[in-house]
Amino acid sequence: MSDVAGVKHSSAAPEKANAGRVLIIDDEAAIRESLQILMEDDGYEVVCAQDGEEGLALLDSQAVDLVLLDFQLPDRNGLEILKDIRERDPDLSVIMITAYGTPENAVAAIKGGAVNFIAKPWTNEKLQADVRAAIGRKLVQEENIQLKRQLKQRYNFENIVGKSEPMLRTFDLVAQVAPSRSTILLQGESGTGKELIAKAIHANSPRKDRPFVPVNTGSMPSDLLESTLFGHVKGAFTSAISSKKGLFEMADRGTIFLDEIGNMSMETQAKLLRVMQDRRFMHLGGVQEIQVDVRVIAATNADLRLAVKDGRFREDLYYRLNVITIELPPLRNRREDIPILSQHFLKRYCTENEKPPRTLSPDALRTLMDYNWPGNVRELENAIERAVVLSVNQIITADLFPADIVGLSDALPLIASNPDASLFEIMEDCERRVIATMLERCGWNQTEAAERFHVPLSTLNQKIKRLNIEIKRRGQRDGV
Repeated sequence: MSDVAGVKHSSAAPEKANAGRVLIIDDEAAIRESLQILMEDDGYEVVCAQDGEEGLALLDSQAVDLVLLDFQLPDRNGLEILKDIRERDPDLSVIMITAYGTPENAVAAIKGGAVNFIAKPWTNEKLQADVRAAIGRKLVQEENIQLKRQLKQRYNFENIVGKSEPMLRTFDLVAQVAPSRSTILLQGESGTGKELIAKAIHANSPRKDRPFVPVNTGSMPSDLLESTLFGHVKGAFTSAISSKKGLFEMADRGTIFLDEIGNMSMETQAKLLRVMQDRRFMHLGGVQEIQVDVRVIAATNADLRLAVKDGRFREDLYYRLNVITIELPPLRNRREDIPILSQHFLKRYCTENEKPPRTLSPDALRTLMDYNWPGNVRELENAIERAVVLSVNQIITADLFPADIVGLSDALPLIASNPDASLFEIMEDCERRVIATMLERCGWNQTEAAERFHVPLSTLNQKIKRLNIEIKRRGQRDGV
């Protein structure tokens, strides 16, 4: 049963709130004691003051999550104390409690910055709920601030690992272009960190406090992509049972990152061009124009100039995108970064998996340095994560890496098992094993394997046929 201050407490076990400290400022000892018991029952630490000056002194000496402030104090008016509290900490939640519960006082308290205004005598359950809500909001605000700090630190380009000359040039270019409004085109192979660079550009731009909205334009059918980018009105197509905003609206005053833009359909390219030129668009099925202010960062691992020449990409859109181009080097062209990247990933995944620090054996580091890294930094990260998870000793050895990374070392057992083999036979057998390993890694998708090997699909198919490599189908892989 609900009860009033000064009477008995509810017999139900109180719900424990998030940890926090409550400051009670009230000149009546009985009120302070009643509030203190109520707050401590809910799991809060409580400090008390009998007047405004004592309360402000406590605020200056210790952290507080919420203030319960009496409206009428013997030394000063509660509204004056509220003003001083807000000057000290604008984000601190204050609930005012008063026996003078007039509408005018309530309005004055809320205008002064109080989050709530409660009249005496209060209902315990209501007051407890208001305190939980106020402290909960403060905790969420603090978590959001901390998250923004972490994201800014994580995606600040100064923290992207690399000391090679190609990466230093990339850092310099990012530093120059980040503060501008210009469209950026990121070009580089899969796994070179294009999205990470895009986030770094956004985090170091005047738009850093606005949304960063990534979208993989190459993974969606054309009609779904248009709806995703530009939104739609109810009834625009069969499954459009309600209206929906598009990502361009969500990115307003921020940045949109269009990954794999080379795979976008010609129709969608035309609509994207209009948005970039006019900063206006319409929902699918809509008639009203929507204006947005969005910075576009696009990325591709394809040669857009060749796509323009072949008629697969609009020339006018290419020039609109190609205002500033940043080429991201493949890992094989920045091998001096492999040791520090490896150390970076070792530290991350040891921490994530709660394992003691690990180090690479000389042979393991040599293996990483000798590998060609078709999957670039993403593949290196995956290899290090795998090695950390599988490791039982402090020293990580090469045998903990995936088979395709250490695959070329299979030549030694091949020679030992067949000493009469010719160099051609040994090389052919090595090639067979490497191709088979890559196919298995790609789920026996020949197109993906060809892309990973950076060879035409026809070339890979010829090798598969010449080397008599058996292509496993889905049923074989699933054991059906």
